[in-house]
Amino acid sequence: MGDLPLLTNNMSNILAVSLASRVCSLPESLCPSGVWRARIVQLLLALALLLLAGLALAGWRHLYPVRTEAGWSYATHLDEVEKVSALVEDGEGGLLLSQELGGGKGRLLRLASGGELSEVQVGLSKPDGMIGFRGGVVFSQEQGELPVLWRTPDGTRALFVGRSVEGLASDGRYLYAIEDRHGDGSLLRFDPERDVVEVLRRDLDEAEAVTVCPDGRLFYGEKGKGWIRQLSADGSDPTVLAGLNQPGFLLCNDEGLWVSEDATHMARLLLLDQGGQLHTVLSHLRSAQTLIETTPGHYLLAEQGRNRVLKLQRLATGS
Repeated sequence: MGDLPLLTNNMSNILAVSLASRVCSLPESLCPSGVWRARIVQLLLALALLLLAGLALAGWRHLYPVRTEAGWSYATHLDEVEKVSALVEDGEGGLLLSQELGGGKGRLLRLASGGELSEVQVGLSKPDGMIGFRGGVVFSQEQGELPVLWRTPDGTRALFVGRSVEGLASDGRYLYAIEDRHGDGSLLRFDPERDVVEVLRRDLDEAEAVTVCPDGRLFYGEKGKGWIRQLSADGSDPTVLAGLNQPGFLLCNDEGLWVSEDATHMARLLLLDQGGQLHTVLSHLRSAQTLIETTPGHYLLAEQGRNRVLKLQRLATGS
């Protein structure tokens, strides 16, 4: 192995000199000297190698499979759903999915228990957040100043209008919504009893995620700053996680606080457990989106970058 660098360097020099003789087709008096021609070719070769290395890295990042933390397994639950984003169970054995397409091309789909996929709502503009709420499903539209909609067996109606609303959450009484805007987004609270929207926080930067825990704590994330904060009564909102790679979705349940990263490559699904330990449950994801818990220890995750939904399962001890 010790002779490999020398051999590689010699081959590079031989190739460079060989190519150098073909670099200049002008009369010899107008061409660079042989030494300079060799150096020019060496530079071109180095640039070509850098380009190839960059392409190889991009290919590796694109194709490398998802990895799991010990104690978890995953499988593809549903494939080939373009721009899949939000997920929610419909209470009738089916799964609702949103396709985050803009310009009125966004849709809600329903996956029946038998595997049939059907269209249930059309004409939306980047439907992104979606949760069950008061006997129906509420979903947001991220593209511009558009209404947050409530779909029930009686039809679909607007609850309130927001600006680029993305994440949604509920504590059973209030509906929380967060705006994905650069530097001037807001965290909103809608009271359906009074039909009133209150602004809880302003001037947020690409805020996409909000969740309410079973014990009532509320967390929200700013994708542009890579952090997650806890809403506090005194307004201090302590940071609980920082240095994240574009956090785009939050789920708080009995296991802890889940964070999915919306990065195009190398995204992760993280779990901050009840003891304060941070786990990388899944890595090498592409634009991870909504995570929902279907039964204890079983989850579904929308992976938008690969147009699919993953099924995630905690393995029994000893598996």
